[in-house]
Amino acid sequence: MSDKLRVAVAGTGYFSQFHFDAWARCPEVEVVGVADLDIVSARSRASSAGAKAYSDVETMLEVTKPDLLDIITPSHTHPKMIELGAAAGVNMVCQKPFCGDLKTARHCVSIAEEAGVDLIVHENFRFQPWYREARKFLDNGGLGELYQITMRLRPGDGQGAQAYLARQPYFQKMERFLVHETAVHLVDVARYLIGPVESVWADLRRHNPVIAGEDAGIVVLSFGGNVRGIIDGNRNSDHVAENRRRTMGEMVIEGENGVLELDGDGALTFRAQGENTKQPVAFDWSDQGFGGDCVFNFTRHVVAHYCDGAVLENRAADYLVNLKIEEAVYQSAQDGVKRELGADGN
Repeated sequence: MSDKLRVAVAGTGYFSQFHFDAWARCPEVEVVGVADLDIVSARSRASSAGAKAYSDVETMLEVTKPDLLDIITPSHTHPKMIELGAAAGVNMVCQKPFCGDLKTARHCVSIAEEAGVDLIVHENFRFQPWYREARKFLDNGGLGELYQITMRLRPGDGQGAQAYLARQPYFQKMERFLVHETAVHLVDVARYLIGPVESVWADLRRHNPVIAGEDAGIVVLSFGGNVRGIIDGNRNSDHVAENRRRTMGEMVIEGENGVLELDGDGALTFRAQGENTKQPVAFDWSDQGFGGDCVFNFTRHVVAHYCDGAVLENRAADYLVNLKIEEAVYQSAQDGVKRELGADGN
């Protein structure tokens, strides 16, 4: 690797803006190429990044010879992108939803493993600062024995015929939507905060008839030690927040010592058992980019791994557990029964 981490980017859609912003804010990084089928869009992003634009990823990899490929393309393109990166011997970060299904994701993991390259899933919710702080609070024993985590997903952007069209229009055509595209974030956060999931039960619904997939549902997760998790999602309903996309909802974690709560503005509070007053949990975070600057936080994490040897989270091989849980959720909703995952959640 040269003095800087050389990054090539595939995809210039809506969410790529947060990726490019994050790479630009890392002094250890040089973006060397940007590829998209829409060459005009590729040139626009490349110009801002000081890189060269390409209309195909294979040529970009051959010319730029990057250290890392950032894949920000739709999930159905992931196998091809990963094949190209693996053939070029390039480490990769891949946006979620990761591949179209569990079988495809496992195949893509095997491609990377056979090529001896890293494959990392861009799962950024766990890097939102309130979840990192909540993890510290739990690790310090602030709640004692845990009882339950409840996560309410309420972005309020799913009503009407124009739902999602302005930002991510492909949402309307996804046959699996709420869980596959969005609630999988919360599955990962729940695992990050609480631990392995042993079983799931789900009831999924569709309220907006213009979309193909589900947009509401209840998912019950069982963890070890008699801890339960509830993911209560509805993209049609909103929640109290200055910016409803900041946290996209609220969280409550209950334990023997009290209750830890996250509100829609990113504030954490703790109410001790037997008390009626909530006390603020102070922590620093940056209100820029997406979700408390979680894309930048994730990007810094990846850069720290390659430049400083820091331990890496979100390897695709580990992320397969989230997709196994996702598949069990859909099976449970279809069959109306609880699905067991095993004591280790694998």
